[in-house]
Amino acid sequence: MKTVNVYDPPQCCATGACSPDQDDTLAQFAAALDWLSGQGVQVSRYNLGHQPGAFVQNALVKSTIDKEGMACLPLVVIDGAVVKKGGYMTRQEMAAQLGLATAAGTDASVAKAASCCAR
Repeated sequence: MKTVNVYDPPQCCATGACSPDQDDTLAQFAAALDWLSGQGVQVSRYNLGHQPGAFVQNALVKSTIDKEGMACLPLVVIDGAVVKKGGYMTRQEMAAQLGLATAAGTDASVAKAASCCAR
């Protein structure tokens, strides 16, 4: 089974919805992870502020933080390899990394919805 593990910096929640400086990137990333789960990918997400043990127990994560500091967070680990440091991936990037196809209608539907509202 394919796996995605995300090691977030300390934050109040995974979506950033409770932050006064709400970042759409966090919400989009959370939605992408939900989509991956629906595709049969095992997804785990850890927050340094709430689950520090997960960072210490993973030798790859611990050594990356030791070498690069906290700026490397978030770390996205796919099938045991760090594929992204210091930022979040898009759904398309994760799908490509995992060999999954995104629904062709998904991108077209988003474009169509955006275009109909711009009239």
